[in-house]
Amino acid sequence: MASTLQVNGNGRPHNIKHPSAPSLMMNAHFASVGEDASREAYEHGIQVIDEDKIFNENLNIYLAVEKVIPAGFNYHLISVFGSQSTGKSTLLNFLFGTQFGVMSEQERRQTTKGIWMSKNKKEGGGRTMAENILVMDVEGTDGRERGEDQDFERKSALFALATSEVLIINIWEHQVGLYQGANMGLLKTVFEVNMQLFLKDTKSTPRSLLFFVIRDHLGHTPIKNLQNTLLQDMSKLWASISKPAGLETSRIEDYFDFAFAALPHKILQPERFEAEVEKLGSRFREGFNDPKKAGLMDDADLPVFQPQYHRRIPADGFSVYAEGVWDQIVHNKDLDLPTQQELLAQFRCDEISREVLVAFDEKITPLEDKQAKDARSGKPSVIPDLGLAMNAARVKIFKDFETNASRYHKGVYTRKRAELEAKIDTRLKALFHKQLSAAHKAGVESFTNAVSSAVKIGQKKGASYDFAQIVESEKKKALEQFAQDAQSIVVEGAKWSTYVQETTLYKKDLDQVSGRLRKEEMRRLATRVERWVRSRLDESIGLEFNKIGTGRGGSGAPEHGDRPPTEKDLWDRIWKIFTETVMDAEKRFQDRATSFDASADEVEVGLWRLRRKSWGVLRAKIDEEVMEGNILLKLRENFEDKFRYDEAGVPRIWRPTDDIEGMYTKARESTITLIPLLSRFKLVKTSAPPPLDAWIGSAPPSVLPADEEDLAPIGGVDEDEGKSLEEEMTVLSDAKMSDLLVRFKKTADGVYVEAKRSAIGGMTQVPLYFYGLLLALGWNEIVAVLRNPLYFVFLILLGVAAYVTYTLNLWGPMARMANAASAQALEVGKERLREFLESSDTGRQAMAMSGQKPGEGIGLERLSREGKKISTEDEEEEEI
Repeated sequence: MASTLQVNGNGRPHNIKHPSAPSLMMNAHFASVGEDASREAYEHGIQVIDEDKIFNENLNIYLAVEKVIPAGFNYHLISVFGSQSTGKSTLLNFLFGTQFGVMSEQERRQTTKGIWMSKNKKEGGGRTMAENILVMDVEGTDGRERGEDQDFERKSALFALATSEVLIINIWEHQVGLYQGANMGLLKTVFEVNMQLFLKDTKSTPRSLLFFVIRDHLGHTPIKNLQNTLLQDMSKLWASISKPAGLETSRIEDYFDFAFAALPHKILQPERFEAEVEKLGSRFREGFNDPKKAGLMDDADLPVFQPQYHRRIPADGFSVYAEGVWDQIVHNKDLDLPTQQELLAQFRCDEISREVLVAFDEKITPLEDKQAKDARSGKPSVIPDLGLAMNAARVKIFKDFETNASRYHKGVYTRKRAELEAKIDTRLKALFHKQLSAAHKAGVESFTNAVSSAVKIGQKKGASYDFAQIVESEKKKALEQFAQDAQSIVVEGAKWSTYVQETTLYKKDLDQVSGRLRKEEMRRLATRVERWVRSRLDESIGLEFNKIGTGRGGSGAPEHGDRPPTEKDLWDRIWKIFTETVMDAEKRFQDRATSFDASADEVEVGLWRLRRKSWGVLRAKIDEEVMEGNILLKLRENFEDKFRYDEAGVPRIWRPTDDIEGMYTKARESTITLIPLLSRFKLVKTSAPPPLDAWIGSAPPSVLPADEEDLAPIGGVDEDEGKSLEEEMTVLSDAKMSDLLVRFKKTADGVYVEAKRSAIGGMTQVPLYFYGLLLALGWNEIVAVLRNPLYFVFLILLGVAAYVTYTLNLWGPMARMANAASAQALEVGKERLREFLESSDTGRQAMAMSGQKPGEGIGLERLSREGKKISTEDEEEEEI
């Protein structure tokens, strides 16, 4: 072996170079990341990960070129770890015949950048070695090129530890016992993160072998002592790292085995160095070890490839597996921390944060669940003592976190505390605002109910109540209650725990509710005033219209049929009554609206609506009074008052000598003149309709569309309706006036006929000689009756009946009944005769010649109570 290294023909150690590893080549003969390399380049090796942390996607091609993929599980992976310029690449080249670039003695600079892989090249020469050994050369630590940037060192060391069966830790003898020199800080970081990412438990996690190769061993310190020092350092290092939950009591021996070897100085003792390397290479073979002796491979000849070290990843899946491990490492932010102390602080702070959050969740989660349940039901409620629970939970979690985490790195602790504070404050803030929202909703609802209840109580008592005072009092109570609820959940020390904005919104909502309640109360007030106006107008206007038909007797009948002043100025009186009534109503409305604290605009709109509504009430009352039946009855009464009563107001008893025709004509003409008067609402003073448009006024600027929805259009006021003021004041149309005139004349004619008949009936007298003649002719019958006992008894009974009838004053009713029966019998006979005549052609011709239409006659239903025929006028009067 020595002869192969003497390139210059002399044995000077400093001239010895590896024949296949040019000192300045820096692995340029390997297939680099991103390089479209040829098959020959893959034969030397491949760059797995470059200095920019990019994984080589062509790793599988290299394994195929080296025929490792068909091996399945029959392959092994070795990595080397150590400080820069400690001869890691040189060691690998001597052990496995690889061609990793080594450092030049003339230029001490970095030769290995990233992570490189090569297959063992000494399989043929070293028959004792295992097959398919993959060797990874990892960039050295503590290089001046990286400086303080330890990120790649950590990630590459962790990658080597996570994927390799054997991790060769290359260390100089004089570095044993040092912390930084022996890379203990880096190992601690790597072990700690390795536990977080890849170690779960001793059963499911494969073990690894940490193979310490002590370089430049001079022999002054026995290998046994160096071994014990390193084992003690590793145990202390493991005890100081932060472990995941469940692995707090784990030991380093649970996951790693240790092996140790010492190599002489390569420059000073080259022959011995080569011999020891050859001996060391013989250990890289497959073998078995007693599980009871796991932990330390003290036997210098024991094989290093044990079954428990293999990752059990088939060769064809190794590329994907390695890329996944690297991706997980690269994206782990914990490895980006500049120092292990900060990494430890981050891990411990996260762990402590999770622990303290458990107690926090126990107190806060039930409150969050209750709020969520209330929100789903649509009935958010104010949770009692929520503020106390939030403050207690917040104080406790910060105290517990500070107690356990404040001893770690201050920067990390401060940042993690801020993260924890943000996390819990997010949840507490949600509770805080939902509680405020529930208090807001409950307060508005309570305020609405309180005001409504107070108003109802005031209405039931019948006394006047001050709506504005009620609103102000209840609003004050609502604000005090909201402030109390909000203050009770203020979280001490939290800047977000303020309720100034919520209070402003709450006041705004209360004002909106107050305005809505005031509007509702104004509407109720307007409704009550409208009812008052309607009752007053119903009574007053009804009296004015009743004067048309009653009270004429005794007032003096006019000589020429002119209208009296009480009839002539009817509309003037009605307009005066109407305006005075509405003015009183407006005063009532204004007085009550002032107590509601209503604005001037609201009062103005209310008065405008009141005038419009009042006119609608008056117009409806007028239309009711001039209905066909009502007005016809009033005209008939007016006519009868003038026709049937004399100047003194005494009812007339008609005699044949009275001027019935003249009185009838005057009374009828006087009544007929009322029809044009009633047809138009016109004032006597102005001979024009009342100024309704000016009296109502135009719509106020503040009126809303909702205020006009229930208002009926008024002619002359609502110009867009196309109806004029003259049309609005028309009470009776021309057609209705004509029809009313005809019907009234028929009614008056009936009254006249009845008066005439009464006068004629009074003229009938029986002559005195008729009684003597009756006695002479009926003497025999009289004597026969007196002599016959039966006739005499019947006569006595007849006399008694007549006396009783006279005493009870029943002669009149009996006479009317007899007349009615006889008249009805006569009419029935006529009806039967008419039906007989109508059933024959001759009868119909005779009836046609007489001028009577078929079917026209007197029916039973057209007889009066006295059995007399009812004229058309009498029939209409009966209908009214």
